[in-house]
Amino acid sequence: QLQLVESGGGLVQPGGSLRLSCAASGFTLDYYAIGWFRQVPGKEREGVSCISSSDGSTYYAESVKGRFTISRDNAKNMVYLQMNSLKPEDTAVYYCAAVEGVTLLFRLCVSDEYDYWGQGTQVTVSS
Repeated sequence: QLQLVESGGGLVQPGGSLRLSCAASGFTLDYYAIGWFRQVPGKEREGVSCISSSDGSTYYAESVKGRFTISRDNAKNMVYLQMNSLKPEDTAVYYCAAVEGVTLLFRLCVSDEYDYWGQGTQVTVSS
């Protein structure tokens, strides 16, 4: 059974930090690209940050560059998204997702490429 479970979301004030975690079970992440996506009501799902399985290539949405960092620990089957300097516009449901065998790096953070999805975790940035 393939499963991804996010954790670490919550309420944080603007300028604060959160670290999201994504735990994989039923498979190992070594050969999977992992993505963090977010969605707010009325907007399309957005690729926030993604990391390849092969060479560690990463993608960051322009809106989060310099503030968010994606990392993976294959030995622990875990993926993280460190979010710093959070802004109210970062408020969303955040999902982690995985796909095996992504070879086109320009599609690394395209949601349609991903096969396995977590249930999402709410991040709310508000004072």
